[in-house]
Amino acid sequence: MPARTEGSAAGTLIAAHGGRVTRARVAVLELLLSSPHPLSHEEIATRLAGGGLAPDRVTLYRALDWLVEQGIAQRLAGNDRAWRFEAVRGDSHRHAHFHCDRCGHVICLEDLSPAFAVALPAGFSLDRAELVFHGACADCGRQRAEDAPAGEQPDGIV
Repeated sequence: MPARTEGSAAGTLIAAHGGRVTRARVAVLELLLSSPHPLSHEEIATRLAGGGLAPDRVTLYRALDWLVEQGIAQRLAGNDRAWRFEAVRGDSHRHAHFHCDRCGHVICLEDLSPAFAVALPAGFSLDRAELVFHGACADCGRQRAEDAPAGEQPDGIV
């Protein structure tokens, strides 16, 4: 996944925020924009390396920090104390997440956003909100059910 710095949507977005359009920033943003779920620093580094671009840890952290500071990406805290990052796709990118406590995956729950709308008092404005559900994803839930002794089902699995 070599980054195309010139003319790419990621490069245009970075330039629109007044930033230097570097290969690392463009590659990271393209990866975040194409990912269906938030990614950890390690997952980002691994995917970039697999695509032929392997920025050092400091460069990657700086690129992620800059994207977050500009509001182009957001950072989510995980139970494992590792940040996960996702691209912000316009003003409507406010949604809940599901964190699998077994495998660590974080999944966007965009369909739940209207159900959790909050009416703020007059004069208040929302910059950021985090709503994270914890449990077992479908794969881990199935595995847990398969591992249960015959005739028993683990809690929460019917």
